[in-house]
Amino acid sequence: MKNKLYFSSKSRKEEQRAFQAIKKEQKTIGYYSLPDQDIKPILEYCNTVSEDVETIAVIGIGGSSLGAKAVYEFMKPVKDLPRKLYFFESTDPINIMDLLSKFDVKKTHFLVISKSGSTVETFSIYKYIYSLQSDPAAYTFITDPDSPLEKYAKEINASVMHLPDNVGGRFSVLSTVGLVPLAMCGIDIKSLLAGAKSIKKSFFDHGYTQDMLLNKAVYYAKNHARYNINCIFAYSETLKYFCQWYVQLWGESLGKHQRHSAFHVGLTPIGLIGPKDQHSFLQLIMEGTRDKSVTFIKIEDFHENIVIPDITLPHLEMLDSLNNLPFSKLINMQCDSVIEALLDQESIPLDTITIQSVTEDNIGSLMFYYELLTSLVGELIDVNTYDQPGVEAGKIILKKKLQADKV
Repeated sequence: MKNKLYFSSKSRKEEQRAFQAIKKEQKTIGYYSLPDQDIKPILEYCNTVSEDVETIAVIGIGGSSLGAKAVYEFMKPVKDLPRKLYFFESTDPINIMDLLSKFDVKKTHFLVISKSGSTVETFSIYKYIYSLQSDPAAYTFITDPDSPLEKYAKEINASVMHLPDNVGGRFSVLSTVGLVPLAMCGIDIKSLLAGAKSIKKSFFDHGYTQDMLLNKAVYYAKNHARYNINCIFAYSETLKYFCQWYVQLWGESLGKHQRHSAFHVGLTPIGLIGPKDQHSFLQLIMEGTRDKSVTFIKIEDFHENIVIPDITLPHLEMLDSLNNLPFSKLINMQCDSVIEALLDQESIPLDTITIQSVTEDNIGSLMFYYELLTSLVGELIDVNTYDQPGVEAGKIILKKKLQADKV
């Protein structure tokens, strides 16, 4: 993975302050250690799933599903996977029934994921699916130790797996939350972790990634009041769900009260897919309010070599320049052209991330890169990156409404 910045923080002192804070934080925040974990127990457990199981289904929401979905949807188009993976992450009844129509419930293993063990959305869906499939062997429950969910799972003699200590949901993709469903459907989780580990080593051992991440984080923090919208412009449909994962990671981590003031701060995340969004959101970036920074993500090798045919169309001869051009080259030319056009605007902060190919280690690298970047920016804008009181407030109100509705 290569990162090129078209801006500079020009603040070595702040970069070092952020690095030392993150280095110290490793002792208490669990996600930093995930790339180094022993995955043998996870692989052994996943191999116990019956060969009769054709489908894996995750019942979870937010951090319990978005990370695994991002990796799965990135790899699915280029890899022949032995099982399909579905995600129940909405209480929309149309969505629930549509998903259930796609597979045989009796040939599916369900992963019920809830860190707290009492997530309303997760258990409303679980109750419905349980009414269709009540065999405890069809379920694995992933939760914190001693949660209500673990107690329930033990009551029905179902399998339970735990989240590691101090790993929040949106930082949990490289834990059991993401690794178990991915391994069960055939994703190479060893390579996924290897990619994350390469970024971790480069960052903490003073490699190339450290300078890039620190420079970028300090620039975002110093300019967060002016450029308070951060856009990812990913030039591949395979990154659509990575963008959704990033939106949760960035928004839920950085939109907070500051720790040492009463100010509300944050950087609003926007996930875009090129070239499609060149025909919509790009206009706003190009000529709208100068409150956005943009990161372009490109892929060098798409694993597909299809070429635009050498065909001349009547009255459309001006498009013959497309003939014999690989689609992979065209999409990156489109990306480069947009970057060049935006650079001419001067007042739009840009950077590019180039992924060599669509592989597990590359998506692992990209996700850990963004987790580190989130932690750095959170430290620099003086927020608690790892809580989410705004989300919890809505959950409390919902539970009160549900109780009142039963009276």
